[in-house]
Amino acid sequence: MLFLTTVVPWLLLAFLGQQVSLSSGARNKHRGADKTVTAAPDNAPRSGDKSAANGRGKFSINNKMQCTWGAKAVGDAVKLSVKCEDREARIKGGVTDIKCEYNGKPQSCAGYKSNNKSFWKQVARAFKKLQGKVCSDESKLVRAGICKRAPRDAHFKLDIMSSVNLTQSGEPETHLPPPPQPRATAAAPVKPTACTARVNHLKKAEENCSGSWASVCNFFLTMLQSEDC
Repeated sequence: MLFLTTVVPWLLLAFLGQQVSLSSGARNKHRGADKTVTAAPDNAPRSGDKSAANGRGKFSINNKMQCTWGAKAVGDAVKLSVKCEDREARIKGGVTDIKCEYNGKPQSCAGYKSNNKSFWKQVARAFKKLQGKVCSDESKLVRAGICKRAPRDAHFKLDIMSSVNLTQSGEPETHLPPPPQPRATAAAPVKPTACTARVNHLKKAEENCSGSWASVCNFFLTMLQSEDC
């Protein structure tokens, strides 16, 4: 009896200690699992981030052709669609429309995601500097200044297969018909003058009077004339 009263309390204490130890180990294991599940935030740009590809703008080529461009995320890249138009050339002739696409992966440039607004402003300035080489020179990249140290594929390169130029010959000039030439009119008959009539009288005198009387006849005929030569 004395043995039971001595051993039983020790057994109870040992059992309780084991339960406390098991419970504490389970709580520590659960806390460790929670720490493993929690992931660090990812601030890196995601491929095909549509919220970042919101650039658009306008520029002109030689102050004649008006151009617009807009960005669109395509997979892990960004596409810039360019459209230019010259309305004056539709009348006078020449290049009326230009269309093309530029492709790049600006996600590899840190400034693309950290300062997106400045990135697209610098792209707009790069287009203005290209001028006549827009949609025609694939060796000229469209670069943003904040991406100078970025890899080459971070800049936009022309897809030469997408380049399209439309030309028009212009409207033909209208020529006015020449003015009608004046018709030749018949010359008015010349009226005999006094001198002409006198010659006629002399001729009649020679025909009607003999040679010796011709001068006398002419004298009288001349005196009968009403006009002087």
